[in-house]
Amino acid sequence: MRTLVFGGAGFVGLNIAERLLAQGDEVVLFDRIAIPDAARSAFAALPGRLETVSGDVTDPAAIAAVLRPDVDGVVLGAVITADAAREAREPETILQVNLMALPAILRAARDAGVRRVVNLSSAAAYGSAAFGVERVDEETPLQPSGLYGITKQGSELIGQRLAQLWSLDFVSLRLSAVFGPWERATGVRDTTSAPFQITEAARLGTPALLGRPGVRDWVYAPDVAHAVSAVMQAPLLRHAVYNVSSPACWSALAWGQALAALRPGFECRLAGPQESPTIALHSEADRAPLSTHRLQQELGWSAAFGLADSAAHLEAWCRTPTPQKESS
Repeated sequence: MRTLVFGGAGFVGLNIAERLLAQGDEVVLFDRIAIPDAARSAFAALPGRLETVSGDVTDPAAIAAVLRPDVDGVVLGAVITADAAREAREPETILQVNLMALPAILRAARDAGVRRVVNLSSAAAYGSAAFGVERVDEETPLQPSGLYGITKQGSELIGQRLAQLWSLDFVSLRLSAVFGPWERATGVRDTTSAPFQITEAARLGTPALLGRPGVRDWVYAPDVAHAVSAVMQAPLLRHAVYNVSSPACWSALAWGQALAALRPGFECRLAGPQESPTIALHSEADRAPLSTHRLQQELGWSAAFGLADSAAHLEAWCRTPTPQKESS
């Protein structure tokens, strides 16, 4: 397969590329920013073929140029994950990238005869509906609040409508709280994950202090990449939306303490009465976990990494001697 990943230089895009290249596929990464040298070096050792294209998803000419008839699948991962400050400062840019780029991409996908388009949506689309319940499934009514969640819901609806009009195969994956290899600050993601922040604190030799434990259904990026691959390769899909998450919940605090056990001298704990938290959880409360029953029943997918496995894997990955690695 030849898969085109928009937003391919982001850490989720890089994990998807790594998975597909390991399978021997051809991957085209389209992004305004360059992929890290470390990723290029690591991917060169994989059996698949990598191509990178510098471009802007808001440029229809660039989209049409890269979406050629030899592209089998498209992954929509170009997005600005904005916090409230950026929402207030530049809502137009957020809407342009997260929503307005979609019609040109889908038009080009239609013209190129692309087999399937996978839209990386988010648990943020559930918004307030994910609080006060035990678990959230794909039929839970969406109640997003921030522009990120609103645009994720919008991308699903716009994509589904244009897919109906243009006879496209379009599916959305609502990702839970993703973390893992290749995560770094790129300037388009204001809400870096708590595990990433904890890992950065460990790299810098500073304590990781949390205001509360931060329980969530964290999902490891290689598991997300596996889900994307499974959905992309499935002959037929019975649904237009699937949750992608971990079957278990754990706290950011517990994960940080598991990492601390692997890094002697590193400390991860709750902030004391006179201390300010150094790890941002990006919310005031813990939302309900996402149900992955639909994806498991239909495609047999389930997350392979739990708390201990992901901490050990990320610790080993961080210590792998790769040139110019941009994450800890």
